[in-house]
Amino acid sequence: MEKYITDEKNGLKYELVGDYYYPCLEAPEAPKVGSFGMMYHEYLRNHKRVTYSDLLLSGKLKEHIEEIDRQAEEMFSQLVEEMKQVEGITELLKAKDQMEWVRRMNNIRNRAEEIVESEVVFA
Repeated sequence: MEKYITDEKNGLKYELVGDYYYPCLEAPEAPKVGSFGMMYHEYLRNHKRVTYSDLLLSGKLKEHIEEIDRQAEEMFSQLVEEMKQVEGITELLKAKDQMEWVRRMNNIRNRAEEIVESEVVFA
């Protein structure tokens, strides 16, 4: 008996283990996303189950999550830059008073993250 065979109908490859052929299955590749994409994935899975199932069954879930993550990251970066300019946070402040610069930058990043979460991730 052959170690591996391929089914002509469905194209699946089977491996001989003992007396039985078992399908050689591979898990789909996980989407490569950041924190916003992971939050969106969990939100879909737990709160928008119909949308999640539709995307999963159509094979478009990975691309959809990656697109939402890309949009969220772009919006986050843009908001942080705009808030830095409005509040006058510069490299000069960083050189003069690092702790003040860190405090103000953390404040900006937290506000920008909340905006992105409410407008993109949990919308």
